[in-house]
Amino acid sequence: MRVADKLRHLTENLGVTFIFKASYDKANRTSASSFRGPGLEEGLGVLAAVRAKIGVPVLADVHTEAQAQAAAQVVDVLQIPAFLCRQTDLIVAAVESGKIVNIKKGQFLSPQEMGQVAAKAKAAGGNRLLLTERGTTFGYNNLVADMRSIPILRRLGFPVIFDATHSVQLPGAGGDKSSGQREFAPVLARAAMAAGADGVFVETHPKPEQALSDGPNMVPLGEMPKLLATLLRVQSAIR
Repeated sequence: MRVADKLRHLTENLGVTFIFKASYDKANRTSASSFRGPGLEEGLGVLAAVRAKIGVPVLADVHTEAQAQAAAQVVDVLQIPAFLCRQTDLIVAAVESGKIVNIKKGQFLSPQEMGQVAAKAKAAGGNRLLLTERGTTFGYNNLVADMRSIPILRRLGFPVIFDATHSVQLPGAGGDKSSGQREFAPVLARAAMAAGADGVFVETHPKPEQALSDGPNMVPLGEMPKLLATLLRVQSAIR
């Protein structure tokens, strides 16, 4: 509630469309002992409360067809996680819910290969799609964000979002958890806007070092005003 409310006020002042994202289940964790979240029922209840009380659209990941059906009763946007972006039945279930669907590009795919993913969604009747770039696996425990991906994905005819914080993740680099380089998230976000991205996906937390997931790559909440204002200036300059 605190994060959503602060970001709502910030984005309203900037004239930016804001969609709040949170996970009821972090299904893809490095270790089986890692915190996963409150679970489907409780987590969707929290998202419903954010939507009603803060007054913003909400987004959540779905990992199974059943989750897609359940989440569609609460959220405005269903998200296909990067590691599941080629799961045909999951994509079809998400699209058939009638919700906007955000498909994250797998770390193992080239941007060109996302054409087949988008084609699956379109064949199922999907025409309200977002495509999200989140970096590509590069050697061990590292990702690289190739900015050529932005215009390539845009050729598929859907808005392209750049995931600035997952792109600076260092998968498995923390032993039993992922690490990250949050200092580079603003750098990549600026580059993505200059390359033509339609929006950004940014993880944030009042105190990232206390976050139960993805803390090392999160942008501190207090730094979000400056970051978003800068991104708007970059977008304005290229347009």
